[in-house]
Amino acid sequence: MKTPVSAQAKKLFASLALAAVVAPVCAATQTVTLSVPGMTCAACPITVKKALSKVDGVSRIEVDIDKREAIVTFDDSKASVAALTDATRNAGYPSTVRP
Repeated sequence: MKTPVSAQAKKLFASLALAAVVAPVCAATQTVTLSVPGMTCAACPITVKKALSKVDGVSRIEVDIDKREAIVTFDDSKASVAALTDATRNAGYPSTVRP
């Protein structure tokens, strides 16, 4: 014997299922702006971008030599701000988070 399920209960279940799938994806993406004061020549942004691209979870990098900054989008379940600053420091360009 089947138990009848109300339309409201079906909608609730569908909403919860959708939230369970979408929420982790949305919550895991983070963007940070790093100040990289040591970038002084045309090759510097290339080196910084290459170093950041090797960090697992990084999905987008924009480097601006004029502002001496790198804007990095990453999955915070795979990478961290510390991993990003370590990557730039290890490449010879120490960085800090810009507020």
